[in-house]
Amino acid sequence: MASPTRHVTRCLVAGIVALLPMGGAVLTVVWLESAIASSWRDTIGWYFPGLGILLALTAVYLVGLGVTTFVGRWMWRRCDRLLENLPLLGTLYQSLKEVLGYDTARERFFQGVVAVTADEGYEIGFVTGQSPGPDGTPHTLVFVPSAPNPTNGKLLLVEPARLKHLDVRTADALRALVSMGKTSLRP
Repeated sequence: MASPTRHVTRCLVAGIVALLPMGGAVLTVVWLESAIASSWRDTIGWYFPGLGILLALTAVYLVGLGVTTFVGRWMWRRCDRLLENLPLLGTLYQSLKEVLGYDTARERFFQGVVAVTADEGYEIGFVTGQSPGPDGTPHTLVFVPSAPNPTNGKLLLVEPARLKHLDVRTADALRALVSMGKTSLRP
């Protein structure tokens, strides 16, 4: 049985991770309402609470409607290319798209999701490449992130026989890691 300190710590961290998206959403909505409404609240006489949120949702809907049309997709691709070509921001934008698995035009940062055999089961890992092992045979480079912070982890040189390839998108596997396994991996 786990120690009480470990149990309490695990539950606190899981609670924080579960509440962060909800808290972030609430703070974003409150900020949007205040930012949008404060810019024109005093100039019109018919303001009501929530008007800023209503306008923000309408704007998001219109953007979604726009990018689902032929002309909207064309304009979105042009904006995407423009962002990619920006000197400093472009590199960050491309990296985020590659890591999250949204960029299909180029070779992805992670080539797939695998389960690496561990002492008591499996660990989720991301294939980053191939390399010869110490004995000269082909091995796979696998990044095994730590949960709940997937930016930390270890890079392993693994024999291909120790890997089980998973039919899971990189973004879904990262989401499961960040949520400490509270999100199931669905193919």
